[in-house]
Amino acid sequence: MTQRVELAAVMDRLAVDELITEYAVAVDDGDWEAYRKLFTPDGRADYRSAGGIEGDAAEITGWLAQSLQLFAMRQHLIVNRQVRFGLLEQDTGDTARVRADYINPMRFAGRDCGSTAPDFVCGGRYAFDLFRTADGWRLHEVVVQEKWRSTVEQPVAT
Repeated sequence: MTQRVELAAVMDRLAVDELITEYAVAVDDGDWEAYRKLFTPDGRADYRSAGGIEGDAAEITGWLAQSLQLFAMRQHLIVNRQVRFGLLEQDTGDTARVRADYINPMRFAGRDCGSTAPDFVCGGRYAFDLFRTADGWRLHEVVVQEKWRSTVEQPVAT
């Protein structure tokens, strides 16, 4: 591999990593305009394993905006990222697949018991398929595979 090719590979990895981070931040901040812009025009997501829906990016954006109102605090931690380039069908060198684990602590809205600790936590694995576009790397497909969830009962004030 030449230095130019190696540098391009590093730059792609950094760009893909940034896209995954932007995904987590957009969801946590409820920035649905930014979330939608992370996808290709025909991008899709599947949240069914976590009790959600499957659909195009516009449908998913609306569903997330509504369903995540239940949580006053959200924090997606996406770790153990495995990035592979050129694995998708019809690859022209401009595709990537990312597998990454997540843990997602959240706090239900309206539960004011003097604590800011999460009372709902879930974890699992994301599968991201990405395409390089004229605007940079974009999500073509996101599949969530929730593996576990836990709720914490808050003490009742007397």
